Amino acid sequence: MKVDPNMDPVDFWQQHYEKASPETSGRPSAVLERFVKDRAPGTALELGCGKGDDAVWLVKRDWQVTAIDLSETALDYARANAARNGVADKITFAAHDLMTGFPDGNFDLITAQFLESPVVFERDAILHMAANRVLPGGMLLIASHGSVPSWSWDYPDKVYPTPQEAFDSLNLDASDWNRVCVDNIDRMATGPKGEKGTVTDTVIALERKA
Repeated sequence: MKVDPNMDPVDFWQQHYEKASPETSGRPSAVLERFVKDRAPGTALELGCGKGDDAVWLVKRDWQVTAIDLSETALDYARANAARNGVADKITFAAHDLMTGFPDGNFDLITAQFLESPVVFERDAILHMAANRVLPGGMLLIASHGSVPSWSWDYPDKVYPTPQEAFDSLNLDASDWNRVCVDNIDRMATGPKGEKGTVTDTVIALERKA
């Protein structure tokens, strides 16, 4: 599916989620679970919460979670997901356009799982802002696509940044951070219509030095 890159982001993501099922996998993102399951809970900000599985997983592990998304439909799905899991009163869901500003506060964890868009989106600048809101000892956790699954809207011959290039694009002072992981990680994935395939995630897990 070809997407007009100049399409209004709010319209694009509203249409995307309106076409999607409200059902969820009930599982957290693999990268989130891998790098956060053994961390002490604190305050967490999720950028692009989608249908809410990651936010639900975090709050069940005693994190104080703020979860934002551009799409009101996605947020409706996420709130319903939280209600089904009995945690609706423990997650702050909010509509937020990261192109116009960043949520208030500082956090022990900021997670951005596949915060990518085929329409205009200043991703590197937004993730740089996110890094500035991580508390000392806290983690910035970013996962992005490192390969094209067969069900993607992306171009099949797209060349993805290396993990180091992805890290460099954040424009961070490396001396402020411990590199927990800057690498590609392969996993089995399921597409929106049940397709199966191996995909590559580019993972940046950084811990701010205390």
